[in-house]
Amino acid sequence: MPELLSSAAPPARPTDFLSPAFHRQRRELLRARLPPQGVAVVFAAPVRNRANDVNYVYHQNPDFYYLTGYDEPYAVLLLFKEPRTVAGQAGVTEALFTQPRDPAREQWTGRRRGAADAKTQLALQFTADNREFAAAGIKWADFDHLLFTDLPTDTRDDQTNAADLHSLVATFRQQAGVPADYNPTLGEHESVIRRYGVRNDKAVAEYLATQLKENPALAGTPLVKDYLAATTATAREAAIAAHPPGRFDGGALGESLDELRAIKTPEELALLRRAIRISAQGQREVMKLLRPEMGEMDVQGLHEYVYRRYGAEFQGYPSIVGGGANACILHYETDDRQHLDNDLVLMDCGAEYHGYSADVTRTVPPSGRFSPEQRQIYELVLAAQEAGFAACRPGAAFDAPNKATQDVITAGLQKLNIIKKKDEMRRYYPHGASHYLGLDVHDRGSYGPLQAGNVITVEPGIYIPAGSPCDPKWWNIGVRIEDDALITATGYENLSAEAPRTVADIEKLMAEPSALEGFMLPDLK
Repeated sequence: MPELLSSAAPPARPTDFLSPAFHRQRRELLRARLPPQGVAVVFAAPVRNRANDVNYVYHQNPDFYYLTGYDEPYAVLLLFKEPRTVAGQAGVTEALFTQPRDPAREQWTGRRRGAADAKTQLALQFTADNREFAAAGIKWADFDHLLFTDLPTDTRDDQTNAADLHSLVATFRQQAGVPADYNPTLGEHESVIRRYGVRNDKAVAEYLATQLKENPALAGTPLVKDYLAATTATAREAAIAAHPPGRFDGGALGESLDELRAIKTPEELALLRRAIRISAQGQREVMKLLRPEMGEMDVQGLHEYVYRRYGAEFQGYPSIVGGGANACILHYETDDRQHLDNDLVLMDCGAEYHGYSADVTRTVPPSGRFSPEQRQIYELVLAAQEAGFAACRPGAAFDAPNKATQDVITAGLQKLNIIKKKDEMRRYYPHGASHYLGLDVHDRGSYGPLQAGNVITVEPGIYIPAGSPCDPKWWNIGVRIEDDALITATGYENLSAEAPRTVADIEKLMAEPSALEGFMLPDLK
């Protein structure tokens, strides 16, 4: 009987993915940061069920992908500070356990690398079938430090797969002796305290206040309790020193990955630039094609068509297309308003190219011309963004662009008589101006001073929903302008500059014909 899958080489794929050398270097840099007698344990992302027997398109844990280039589920990566013996092989510093080849399953769900191909194609030192993980003979008791970013708990236990993610995690917890009541979320909170609790105590206090609202029991844990009781920098430092991480550490590995992933290499920047240029082109084509009779879904579909046409596999996040009142909902994702009329439409959309996500927002009038009120709010947001850009330079505090945008928006809202007091600004500008960008749309980063190689967003906004305590002429105007900035040695580069930002440039572009002009589908009778 012939095999269900041919052994012939699969069809060619794009050749501009991150190289095996890139991932190998990332593993070595991370391994160098491990403490003596330490091991890092990183699990692949869970498979997410959408409904019944249909799963969501699989998206790998970005940390896992960053370190391996492996984009399949049911896998675990181990990095050892000192060489170890794994499955009888001595001198192992890195081990990847992958899902096995299975021709019958591959006919249904696609090709798998298998352990052998993962070793050669991804340049890993040691690979094995994930079914061998439990019997690999790893002496977990010999490690003084077991580091991980997460221990997935939202996993399905597939009774037909003895090495699914549920089983891999259970095996690790049992063999390594992870306490049954170990709380990875608490480890994350403690990590925030240890990293920022002295140098940025105000931000940590705000963070803990938010967490305590959701989980009041957090206040009774030793580090949190002692930290909250401290009233001076010296006392806070002492509280942190009195509660060092335990043998099971859910924070330190994330700290190292934050520092590594915050600085983009030239290889990463090539992919980010591609994702961002595709997204900017999507904004341009939609601006040229936009009409008042179109709906939010039309606009979303056009953006995403442009992404696919240029080779982007996905969106980096659910597209946000909000007209009028919907533009005042920060993460509006329904996108089902059928006619935009001439309300401003906010388009927060980003292509994902080979794992790297753009994040570009433009707000435009469907008629091609801003009304006087729309223009005033728009130009205030644009002035705030320019101030944010001016604050983008190496050595500046990460929050510097945000503070610059807040100052401009506060003064502008007062001048327009929309607010009277400075502290009312947050009613209309409730979010920050910047976040890191990369393999996650809100990417890992240290949130320390800006450094050359960081890629961040600069995205001020003003949102005035109906019923706001101001002149009704401003109601239902929502504006956000978002660009992706690379921090350079001397300042910044706006990577999304191809999408116009000024009123004059937007109105000029919207008067031009689109490459998609005349694309009409017949009515469904």
